[in-house]
Amino acid sequence: MGMSELYGIGDVARRVGLSVSAVRYYADAGVVAPVASRAGGHRLYDVSGIARLELVRTLRELGAGLEDIRRVLGGEATLRELAAAHLALLERQEARLRSRRAVLSVILRQDSTAEQVTLMHKLVGMADDERDRLIDDFWSEVTAGWEPPERMVEWWRAARPELPEQPVAAQLEAWIELAELVGDTEVRQAVRRELVEACTTGVGPLMSSAPMLDRLEAGASVGQAVVDAARDQTSPDSARGREVADQWMDWLTGVFATPDDPGIPDTPEFRIQTADHMLAGAEWERTPPEGPFDRYMELVTAVNNLPPDQFPYEWLADALRASVRPVG
Repeated sequence: MGMSELYGIGDVARRVGLSVSAVRYYADAGVVAPVASRAGGHRLYDVSGIARLELVRTLRELGAGLEDIRRVLGGEATLRELAAAHLALLERQEARLRSRRAVLSVILRQDSTAEQVTLMHKLVGMADDERDRLIDDFWSEVTAGWEPPERMVEWWRAARPELPEQPVAAQLEAWIELAELVGDTEVRQAVRRELVEACTTGVGPLMSSAPMLDRLEAGASVGQAVVDAARDQTSPDSARGREVADQWMDWLTGVFATPDDPGIPDTPEFRIQTADHMLAGAEWERTPPEGPFDRYMELVTAVNNLPPDQFPYEWLADALRASVRPVG
């Protein structure tokens, strides 16, 4: 292809993969004009014109509009700027498609009414500040009218959904259910009753007191040591397994200690009893959640795409039992 050679519109159309009418349209629209015309009005293009038409075809296939293409070819915008703007548009379109897919998936699994579909579509399109406001309103109502421990309220409010810019369908579906849950007046009342009972009856006042919460927070590092040992497949009967068991018992026996009461003594019998409690905890964790608060936490975990917390109860039970046996 010679740099100074001119080509007829039919030849140009074949070279760039466009129809003759499309090449003529781009010329009439002022996007890529011919450099000359033959007798009878036949349009001629040079190598530069052919290259510009190839770029036009590519940008059109990517969804760019004629005005944007005209600006790029005229030097008013760079290809990089056009690509950045178009990528942002595609990402918004992709987000809308994911939202629609999530809504349709829920409709297929549920017997949704037209009103519910409208609500679901609105929910998945919420901005971040709207989502935050929905969660804040939920907790404001749940904690109103009684005096929950301030630290507990901070923990509850901190567990909130954070939908990423590019969520998968499962995250959007979880957000739909979560938004419906926190917006339900009966659910709010049920969560309020559940938390009021947990904090004000039985051992609730003790377990939610500031000193007890301090001790529970202090036990986080001990619990992490258990998780790490189980993850590393440490033998419960190894030196490290016994060390972790000792750390757990040292923390546990001090949980209920006061200046006037040294707490529960660390005995072999108490270690075996604690091991039994660990196995009961493992069984309890395998039980599907029943209360709305547990479902709220499950949905937050799903929206945030976090792996569910799985404490290695069985490993700790084995380590506690092994720690009472003589080393040999």
